[in-house]
Amino acid sequence: MAALVRPTEGRMIGGVCAGLARRFGTSAGTMRVIFVVSCLLPGPQFLIYLALWALLPSEKSSSSATAW
Repeated sequence: MAALVRPTEGRMIGGVCAGLARRFGTSAGTMRVIFVVSCLLPGPQFLIYLALWALLPSEKSSSSATAW
C-alpha cells in the first residue's frame, strides 16, 4: 500500500479521494462515487473530508526534490 498523502496530480478539490484511492488500490473515480453516495447517509462524512484535507500532507513534487 502507498503512503496516505494528497497527490499533486489527479486531485479535483483537495486530493483526499485521490489519496485514499491510491492508498487502497482503487480508482479515484470509484472513491469519489463512494464518497458522494456516503454523503447521502447521515453522518459526519463531509467534516471527515475537511479534516483529512487539513491533516494529510501534500505529496512532494518531483521537480522540487530534484532541484537540489
